[in-house]
Amino acid sequence: MQKTIFNIQSERDFKEAALRVFKHQFEHNKVYRSFCDLLYKSPSEVKEIHEIPFLPIQFFKSHSVLSSMKDVQKTFTSSGTSGSIPSKHKVTDLSWYQKSYLKGIQYFYGDIKDYTILALLPNYLEREGSSLIYMMDDLIQQTNKPTSGFYLQNFSELSSTLKQLDEKEEKTLLIGVSFALLDLIEKETFQLQNTIIMETGGMKGKRKELVREELHKILCNGFGVHSIHSEYGMTELLSQGYSKGDGIFECPPWMKSLTRDTEDPLTILDNHQTGGLNIIDLANYNSCSFIATQDLGKVNHDGSFEILGRFDHSEIRGCNLLVI
Repeated sequence: MQKTIFNIQSERDFKEAALRVFKHQFEHNKVYRSFCDLLYKSPSEVKEIHEIPFLPIQFFKSHSVLSSMKDVQKTFTSSGTSGSIPSKHKVTDLSWYQKSYLKGIQYFYGDIKDYTILALLPNYLEREGSSLIYMMDDLIQQTNKPTSGFYLQNFSELSSTLKQLDEKEEKTLLIGVSFALLDLIEKETFQLQNTIIMETGGMKGKRKELVREELHKILCNGFGVHSIHSEYGMTELLSQGYSKGDGIFECPPWMKSLTRDTEDPLTILDNHQTGGLNIIDLANYNSCSFIATQDLGKVNHDGSFEILGRFDHSEIRGCNLLVI
């Protein structure tokens, strides 16, 4: 099935693969099967993508969401806030994740071996179980560049490396959590010509939250670049969306976004309507590929999407179908 999913070429290919994955997960995932049964949805009745039930993302906090009987190779966990229950994504076959992020990066940015990767992700490095650290560690090794690596608080070394690489006209990707990127440009400003700045979102309680437009304007000025790239990923997904500017995210061919009505979570909205973001990630073959996230968003006609905010806990509906 991997070969089919990672070689999707058209909407028809995606629909056929998604319906096959739905059937597989309905039959092999006890949690998802119970959820579908309570909605009276089965593969025999589902003919279109929008008819597939989307599992509320909170179930990754309370249940083992598995569609495989194989041993778990790796458990990725979310950071969460102090006192909150972390999400756990149990992965029985890491090759799905590896193939997804490698092909995803290649799809949007070309051969990763052409880049030097500098990772400024202190909060992720400080805990266990981060799927982002797992991905970045592998990508850094794949570049085979001597200066690729993780940077913690060594801003002077990072600044020097950034400038040297840029002056040599080497293609460089600096990926960082928002607060750390802001910390860096408060110590030194740049005029970068050959570097992509990619933020992974969130202040993680380290700074006051900023709206995306304000954050990106500050980062553009500090790094001397015209646009800020962004990565859309989470513990519960094995694939990532990427934005090359203006907060407009695109999905790789095996991933798709839809929006649901905030009052009626079983109703899928038309494009350009704001609602809860549903994600189909076919790389989640061995867990659940159909996830109702806690993000508010809008899907454009070309399939790209924007993140407009998040639900607070009082706004989450449709998640009480199974007793936690």
